[in-house]
Parts: sequence; structure tokens; C-alpha cells
Amino acid sequence: MLSAWLIALLQALLCAALAPLLVGWLRKVKARLQNRRGASVLQPYADLRKLLFKETRVAHTASPLFRIAPYIVFVATWLASATVPLVALDLPTAQIADIIVLVGLLALARFFLALAGMDVGTAFGGMGASREMMISALAEPALLMAVFTLAMTAHSTSLVSVMQHHLADGFLLRPSYLFAFGALILVAVAECGRIPVDNPSTHLELTMIHEAMVLEYTGRHLALMEWAAQLKLLLYGVLVVNVFFPWGLAGDFGPVALGLGLVAVVLKLGVLAVVLAVGETVLAKMRLFRVPAFLNLALLLGLLGLLSHVILEVGT
Repeated sequence: MLSAWLIALLQALLCAALAPLLVGWLRKVKARLQNRRGASVLQPYADLRKLLFKETRVAHTASPLFRIAPYIVFVATWLASATVPLVALDLPTAQIADIIVLVGLLALARFFLALAGMDVGTAFGGMGASREMMISALAEPALLMAVFTLAMTAHSTSLVSVMQHHLADGFLLRPSYLFAFGALILVAVAECGRIPVDNPSTHLELTMIHEAMVLEYTGRHLALMEWAAQLKLLLYGVLVVNVFFPWGLAGDFGPVALGLGLVAVVLKLGVLAVVLAVGETVLAKMRLFRVPAFLNLALLLGLLGLLSHVILEVGT
């Protein structure tokens, strides 16, 4: 039991360590696709290190909430990413690796992020917070529809149970899975602020969503906010590759199984980042008023997945 908890702790630390690497790899692939050399894949680590050691400046109008919000956002996002099985399945944290817990932790982080954006009283912060709440109000139902489709198949809301069920069944091409997969991809793009919903590399006031809420942060506070955003991208990436393609996950705590599980998840995340980079290269950012239609499509796909499961599988 002690070794199992140790592996669970190492998996949580591994999530925090891999998140900047995933962002660095994504930026590198995008640069190559755009005929640019691009920065090193380790550049996000250097950026976080620079911000952690810089002086923190706080606005005079900021309340204590503004100072504690980065820690709450980071811890909540980190706990959410730690609940998703990354390398191994049968860990002690499997009891809390629940879909409802995951959505609740993400909602907690989003709530304090929006409050922090509005706390100083700037126009940009309030604008970004209102846009973030609009996106979350449309994305959360679509996310729940997608994951409940998988939960109904495995008869459990536990992510570990869903993955074990998929491993036991093998590769089955179910219509409900295809709809749920499409819904989760669209929700992940919107929640992580990627193109075509948002552009994380721009600071134009008319298009900012996430960047507008953290515009007043500096130093270690900004580092925690940026690290939390990277963890959120990793979380959704692990959800996509390990829930729908759970092959390679370690079934025991042997060094060989854990090593193969780590290699498998790194390769799957690398391929997913390449697909995301290609999509962001060929697509343009949409207007903000088209984002609800984008998320309504995700909700429709999730609903079709749920209905197809009920009609085709439960009905038979």
C-alpha cells in the first residue's frame, strides 16, 4: 500500500512536470508547420523559472482574493489532473478518479480564475471573466454528455472503471464512442483556449479570453496561472488518449509495466499534439459570437452519443 501511494504521488508530480513539455512540443510543431525554427521544446520550463524568481507586483485596488486565487487555481487544476490515470490504473487515487469530481475541481478553478479577473476592476479582466463564464456554461453540459456516454457503457462514473472496461472489450467501433469523442475534442479546444475559440499567443484586447483575466498578474502569481493552464491542456489530452485509447496503461506496479505505460502515454500525447498543431495551423480564429454555435455542436454530438448508446446498446 505504501508503494502504491508513492507511485500515485509520483504520477501527480509527473503530471506537473510533463505539462510544460507538452506545450513546448506543441509550439515546436506549429513553428515547423509555419516554416519557422521555433523555440526549444524546453522553453516553457525556462519561462516558468523566470517568472517564479521575478518580483510580484499587485495593484492597489486588489483584495486578498487576488493574491490567493493563483494558488487555488493551480492546486485545483493539479488535483484534477492527478485524478486522471496517467500511467497506471489500480492506484489508491482510483476511488476519487470520478467524472463528477473532475468536473467539480475544474469548475472550482474556473470560479476563482474569473473572480481574480474581476477583482482589480479593469475592463480587460471583467471582459475576460464574462467570456470565460459564457464558454464554461456551454462547455460543461457538453462535457458531461460525452463522459456520461462512456459511464453508461461501463456502468460507472469512475474513470478507472471506464478504462478497464475498454481494455476488456478491446477495440470496438461504437457510434456512441465516435460522437462522444468528437464532443470531447470540441470541449477540450474551447476549455483550453485553443484556436479556433481562442488564441493563447495573442494579447489583442478584442479577442482575449484567458489572457485578459491574468493580464494584471506578475511574477510567481503569473507563473502559477500559466502552469495551471498548461496542466489543463495536459488533463484534457490525457482524457482523450487514455479514455478512448487506454492501451499501454500499466495494470501492475512493476518497473517494466510502469515504464511501458509512461512511454505509451508520452507517444499518444505527442501524436495528439501534432494533430492539434495541424488543426491550429490550417484553421483561423472564429469570431466570439460564433463560439456558442461551436459549443452547441459539441453538446449535440454528446447528446447523439448518449441517445445512440440508449437506442443501439441498451435497446438491444
